Amino acid sequence: MLAFLLHIGAAADFPVGNATESEDDISNNNAIYFDILGTYMVVYRQKLANMLHNSVIMQSLLIWTTSLVMGGKPAMASLALSCLSIFLMMFFSLSFVFLVAFILPLICSSPVPYVSSPWLVIGLFGAPAFLGAFTGQHFGYLLLKIYLLNVHSKRRQLPVIIQADIAKLEAERWLYKAGSFVWLILLTLGNYFKIGSSYLALVWLVSPTFAYGFFEATLTPARLPKPLKLVTLLIGLAIPILFSAGTFVRLAATVVGGMVRLDRNPGGTPEWLGNFLIGAFIAVVLCLTLVYLLSYVHLSGAKRAIILATLVLFGLSLAIVSSGVVPPFSEDTARAVNVVHVVDATGRKPYASQNPESHVSLFSTTPGKLNKEAEQIDEGFACGRDQTVDFVTFLVKYGCRTDNDASSGWNESDIPTMNVESDTKGNRRTSRVSINTKGSIRWVLAINTNEIEDFELKDAENSEELISVDKKTNVDGWHIIQFSGGKNAPTIFDLNLYWRSDSTRTTHETDSPLLKLRTDVDRITPITERVLSKLPRWCSLFGKSTSPHTLAFLKNLPVQF
Repeated sequence: MLAFLLHIGAAADFPVGNATESEDDISNNNAIYFDILGTYMVVYRQKLANMLHNSVIMQSLLIWTTSLVMGGKPAMASLALSCLSIFLMMFFSLSFVFLVAFILPLICSSPVPYVSSPWLVIGLFGAPAFLGAFTGQHFGYLLLKIYLLNVHSKRRQLPVIIQADIAKLEAERWLYKAGSFVWLILLTLGNYFKIGSSYLALVWLVSPTFAYGFFEATLTPARLPKPLKLVTLLIGLAIPILFSAGTFVRLAATVVGGMVRLDRNPGGTPEWLGNFLIGAFIAVVLCLTLVYLLSYVHLSGAKRAIILATLVLFGLSLAIVSSGVVPPFSEDTARAVNVVHVVDATGRKPYASQNPESHVSLFSTTPGKLNKEAEQIDEGFACGRDQTVDFVTFLVKYGCRTDNDASSGWNESDIPTMNVESDTKGNRRTSRVSINTKGSIRWVLAINTNEIEDFELKDAENSEELISVDKKTNVDGWHIIQFSGGKNAPTIFDLNLYWRSDSTRTTHETDSPLLKLRTDVDRITPITERVLSKLPRWCSLFGKSTSPHTLAFLKNLPVQF
């Protein structure tokens, strides 16, 4: 691939100078596209989106500026308090969701009990998110009502009861208008950064604002305010829901589906993190979309009924997942697991000494313990955070391990070797290491960049340069090479290492090796075959490009070689 790209790059005649499009032209030609309930596709260019968004933003700013200037300090204070109510909505909604996310792993067999039945997130996270949003906005509503009552008590000579009613109605209107103000901010930010999904902010701003202006803004100062009309809510939310419902549902389903492979390093993330991610998404969507609806609820007579129904929905969902009536995984939506026969020839573990040690490792990228799976497999697996394995591309921080029949199915001749052929300590220390991956044509090598400044890799058989000397990137102090070849791929390599001049670890012992190698062999050993045959029906093998095959050999080269 490298040779092909170099050849194409040298032969291609790319236009230069004024013949190339500017970045602005390229950006303006980007497509904005979305569907409506999966039926109709809408496509237009970024240039049209910029014109449309700028027009709406300018008109909205003009309307808001005029309104605040005419209203004076009371209008500005009312807007600030109504925006505070939205902040409180977010705060309480996320707080309630975080509490649920923390509790679920403690009372359920799986920390993500809704994977096979995504509809459960409505009750588990939608209900507490709604209660939190309503609670937060209600606090903001009370503060706003108290402020407006104080303003009206100084202005009008009306009975206290009438002043209280006026304050309630005006607070309701300000809460509704605060929703459009927040969507205006989101539209402005999305338009500035040219975010394609800014069309969502556009429809959630324009439609409710137009409905309010058409049905409610005919009010004159001489008249007393009236409750918001129901038709304002229905007309204002019809188009936004039509445009965004499908997108929000699919995004939620995507996040839920991502829970089965959340852990890059199995056991490396808190069990509540996946719950909080899906819960936070639902909370943010509810707070932004229900800000118009909740402004109606405060003056309705159905507050207690709505709260009670939401609590019942949450309690019922919690009972379902805690009792196990609905299993967290199924054959169609399985838990992602890996079963790997590991031959550890690093010599770093006390029990390994100088001889290779082997075992079968069971781990999962899905959050949660594996005790239930290990019990059903019944092969002597011990699970815990002490069963760690460094697979070079990732680290198993929680897994299960068994030594049953782990010495068969592999030979010591399969273990890769790393031999230091030369080590020159001059002005710049250089070392040449010969790597033999034996029968493996799929391997991963990690180079310690805290010690090594640069390197080059060659095919030892024909001296073909695979990786040249150049600036190398690193992640957490390691540069990782992944190799996967065909049937005739090379297995013997020469690695030339150029040490850092400021390297200090060469003078004392260190736990971090110089090189880490993992070779993968697509072979099923007897113990692996038995484990795979006993996997529960809700488990499925899941492998990424960085995942090992069912047989993996580990080899290290220490700094003090």
